[in-house]
Amino acid sequence: MAPKGDEKTPFTGTDLIHADDHVHRGLEVAPSISVTTTFRNPEPWNEKIGLDDLDAWNPSRHVYSRYTQGSTTRVEKVLSKINGGYAVTYASGLAASYAALVHLRPKRIAITGGYHGCHMTIDVYKRSRTADIEIIGIDDEYKPGDLCWLETPLNPTGEARDIKYYADKIHAVGGKLIVDSTFAPPPLQYPFKWGADVILHSGTKYFGGHSDLLCGVLVVKTLDEWKELWGQRTFLGNMMGSLESWLLLRSLRTLHLRVPRQSENATALAQWLSKASGGKAFDGIPAGVVDIVWHASLQGKDARGWEPSAQMEGGWNPTFAILLKSKEQATLLPHATKYFIPATSLGGVESLIEHRIASDSKADPRLIRLSVGVEDIEDLKADLRRALQEVSRPNAKL
Repeated sequence: MAPKGDEKTPFTGTDLIHADDHVHRGLEVAPSISVTTTFRNPEPWNEKIGLDDLDAWNPSRHVYSRYTQGSTTRVEKVLSKINGGYAVTYASGLAASYAALVHLRPKRIAITGGYHGCHMTIDVYKRSRTADIEIIGIDDEYKPGDLCWLETPLNPTGEARDIKYYADKIHAVGGKLIVDSTFAPPPLQYPFKWGADVILHSGTKYFGGHSDLLCGVLVVKTLDEWKELWGQRTFLGNMMGSLESWLLLRSLRTLHLRVPRQSENATALAQWLSKASGGKAFDGIPAGVVDIVWHASLQGKDARGWEPSAQMEGGWNPTFAILLKSKEQATLLPHATKYFIPATSLGGVESLIEHRIASDSKADPRLIRLSVGVEDIEDLKADLRRALQEVSRPNAKL
C-alpha cells in the first residue's frame, strides 16, 4: 500500500529497491522484460475476468496491457512510495499534462512561464472544449474553479517558486494546485508537504535518468483519485509501453545515487559560474562572456521573506541556465564543449548543453540551459572553462 499524501518522510535506497516486493512474483532477482499486450484468460468457472472485477491497484493477474501489466504495476508502487502518494504513469510528460487537465476540468488556468510544451498542451485541451478556457497569470486574482499550474523550479532557468504561498492562495477560493516538479524530483522536493493537490513529473528526465525512455507521472493523494485517473488513462490510451515501464523500473533503483550527485555538481557549477557573471573574469573564465546565471541556490529571500532552501530540503536542482553576452557566443558554446553534449532534454547521467532557442523559439537567443550529470566536477569545470575561452575569441566562428 502506498503512503498517504500527508506522510512526507524522505525515501531511502531500500524503498527504491523493495517498494514493489509485494507485487513481485517468481524466483528472478531482476525484473523480466515482458512486452506482451495480452494475457491468457483463466477458466471462467474459477475466476471472473471482467474489467469491473479487476483490482487495478493490486492486480492478482493481468488481462490486457492497456489496463495493467507487470512492470507498470511495479514501477507505480515505487513511484508512489517515494512521492508520498499514488502515482499513475503515462506515455510522456505531456501525456500526463493532458491527463491532468481532463481529470481536473478547470474553469480557468493560472500559469506563468515554464516549459513551453505544457502551454501547447493547454492549447490543445482548450480546442476540445466547447467554451474557451481563460488563461491568467499565477499572481492574478483567483476565482472558484481555477487551477494554478505551478512549475518549480522553473524551466529553463531553474528558479524556485513558493509552493505554499500559491497553495494557500488557490485553496482560499476552492481551486486546485498542480505542481510540475520535474526539475526537483525526490529527494530534492516534496510538493505535497507544501500544499500541492497533484504532482506532475516528466519521468523522461530524472526518474528515467538515462536518456532512453519517455514517461509522464501524475501523483495524487488518495486511492480513489488514482482509480479515477487509471480509468481515464485506460480509455485515453496514453499509458507507457511495456518496455519503457521496465526501463523506468530499472532506472529508479539508482535514483538516490544519481540525483544527489547531479544536484551537488550543478550547485557547484552554478555558484562557480556566477562569480564570472556580469562580464567579470574568474578562474580562467574570460570577462565579457557570462552575463547572468540562474539557479535556485542563488536566489536568496524574496519580498515575502521566503527562500527556496526551506522548500528544497534535499538539495538544489541539477538543471539551470546561463545568459551569455551575445547570440553568437550562445550559438557556438554547445559545440565547443567535450563532455557536455549538445542536445535537448535533461536529467540523464550525462551532462547536456542546449542553446535553448533551438527547441523553444520564444527563448532569449543568448540563453544556454545546462543539465548536469554525474561526471567529475573538475572535468565539467574544465570543459566549460575551455569552451567559454574558445567562444570569447574575436575570431570564433561556426
